[in-house]
Amino acid sequence: MRGKCLCGKIEFEIVGAVPNLYQCHCSLCRKQGGTSSNTAAIVAKEQFRWLAGQEHISSWVKDTGFRSDFCSNCGSPVPNPLRSTPYFWVPAGLLEGDVQLKIGAHLFVGSKASWDVILSPETQYETMPELSVLLCPDTHA
Repeated sequence: MRGKCLCGKIEFEIVGAVPNLYQCHCSLCRKQGGTSSNTAAIVAKEQFRWLAGQEHISSWVKDTGFRSDFCSNCGSPVPNPLRSTPYFWVPAGLLEGDVQLKIGAHLFVGSKASWDVILSPETQYETMPELSVLLCPDTHA
């Protein structure tokens, strides 16, 4: 499965099965994307490969460790290493083609915006669950 930023300068590939997506409703993800939540997947480092454009990636890291990588040309959020884990955070909106993925969980619903109404039936977590919950493609959907 391939993905790229809005202008197409940054391209990447995910090899193998992609875990269920999650939607994070925390204030940092809302500010990063400018919407009610951030939809992404967590994929193993060995499944992820840059194809082009790494030189166009800019980063911003908050003192808490929250990291936002983005295309310096178009501003699209792009995949980034997930802190000190062997995983990458991959924004779902960058994935191309007829992608057959589903939302497996909603995270940080305890801090979602007052106007954010979650209508889908997926599992909801008040904060962040164990990382293993987000990595298993068939368990929590």
